[in-house]
Amino acid sequence: MRDFVEHALDLLLKHDMTGFADLWATDGVLEFPFAAPGYPPRVEGRDAIREYLRDYPNLLDVREITAETVHETADPAVVVVEMTVAGVVVASRKPYELSYIAVITVEDGEIRHYRDYWSPLAAAELLGGVDELTAAFGG
Repeated sequence: MRDFVEHALDLLLKHDMTGFADLWATDGVLEFPFAAPGYPPRVEGRDAIREYLRDYPNLLDVREITAETVHETADPAVVVVEMTVAGVVVASRKPYELSYIAVITVEDGEIRHYRDYWSPLAAAELLGGVDELTAAFGG
């Protein structure tokens, strides 16, 4: 499972959003339990996830993972990843650093469920406000 996580993070660092989305099962789910108003709480299906992630590198230029801890669980299909990502906000050219916790379920080498816990308020602050966050990621 650690190799899978490392591969996924490497794809993010390479800005390969298609490759990252391809890690999901055809009917996989990307979920945001702390979604801000106007932000999608759930994206279902590999194709929808690919579309959702497509413009991510045009918003945030991920340059490094500054902290990473992988927690294996009693369920071998589930891993919890704590990570801090650093880079540049593309529009403002300002540096950013944001922490995430992801609970990832992998079956048959594909992501079935990815719960992404991050702070919408911290992201909004980085992007210049809630309206900017909603415009960037909400649709």
